[in-house]
Amino acid sequence: MVKKMDTSSRTRPENQLAIDGGVPVRETLLPYGKQLVDEEDRRAVDAVLRGDWLTTGPHVKAFEDAITDFTGARHGVAVSTGTAALHAALHAVGLGPGDEVIVPAISFVATANCVLYMGAKPVFADLQRETLNISPMEIQKKITSKTRAIIAVDFAGHPCDHDAIRTIAKQHDLIVVSDAAHSLGATYKGRSVGVLQDLTALSFHPVKHITTGEGGMVLTGDSEIDKRLRSFRHHGIDLDFHKRNLGQTWQYDIVTLGFNYRIPDINCALGTAQMKKLPSWLKRRREIAAAFSNALGDLDVIEIPTEQSGCDSAWHLYVVRLNLDRLTVGRKEVFAALRAENIGVNVHYIPIPWMSYYNSLGYRRGDWPVAEAEYERMISLPIFPAMTDEDVGDVINAVKKIANAYRLRENT
Repeated sequence: MVKKMDTSSRTRPENQLAIDGGVPVRETLLPYGKQLVDEEDRRAVDAVLRGDWLTTGPHVKAFEDAITDFTGARHGVAVSTGTAALHAALHAVGLGPGDEVIVPAISFVATANCVLYMGAKPVFADLQRETLNISPMEIQKKITSKTRAIIAVDFAGHPCDHDAIRTIAKQHDLIVVSDAAHSLGATYKGRSVGVLQDLTALSFHPVKHITTGEGGMVLTGDSEIDKRLRSFRHHGIDLDFHKRNLGQTWQYDIVTLGFNYRIPDINCALGTAQMKKLPSWLKRRREIAAAFSNALGDLDVIEIPTEQSGCDSAWHLYVVRLNLDRLTVGRKEVFAALRAENIGVNVHYIPIPWMSYYNSLGYRRGDWPVAEAEYERMISLPIFPAMTDEDVGDVINAVKKIANAYRLRENT
């Protein structure tokens, strides 16, 4: 719906792009993602502030229990960030210098950075074009005698081909870490994300499915790994504060080089309150994705995302890909035009090997043809549970407006 912002704007044609002086589809910017915090959440945090424990208290376990109950995972260890979750997972499986870990060429940089934290080497694999997830065939090509693990990212909330990856891992005696930062609430062949691989890392950043402000968690079915994770998040100490307090002892020991990756009770109280709303929020994300797909699926200038058979995406992102051969402009111009319409589009993500730091480690462009080609076409549309139907309509109208303006005339 076009909003008339002032009297003078009425003289301008509705189909004129805002970037060219036309009336924006919206008066205010709609971000690509945003947290939703209500009074129940605020009361939960306030109760912690009025209590005795601000950190390492009972709300941490309550939050861990809420996540494991939802996912079906046996153990959950909450940490300070999603990046900390990945780091802790790789520590818990004993990764070290000389080891190689296969990761997707496109993800948030934490997926590869956590490998470097352990002194190991990230080996980038190309993607499946259909889902933009890591390709099992490309994983197979990257395995060497030094390969110890695979990090499988559920890009945009759509599960990877977990069975194929698991089969490859068993053949080569590899650990699989599922990077499910985008996919809490997704399912794969009827199974919940969180129980698909050896370990699963989650993120609770404000744009994710629930938030703790900052926070993460590692899920596992292995009791020994659970024990290592709990020690690692607390400086490598073998006995936590509560056990020492109950035992009336001051003694403790450092059994590994750990980090201070503890998450406060304040954050966990917020997360536990948010978990009560997760099913309805997932439903809303799926409704928005369906509305986009129904309205934009016939546009010849974009390719909409799809779900593979047996998968139920959590729709963290809604990534369209431009058919650049049918447009008179490139991705940069389309991005700028959508932003001018006050649609807060983004791009997820620049290929990790293209980053300057990774260039300094010897990685070069050109080795991941699918990832690199598809990156040039990607634009993420806004999608988050607090979006109203009017917000959804604004996104659809803006995309159609720009598609019409920039479409090659012979393709109309």
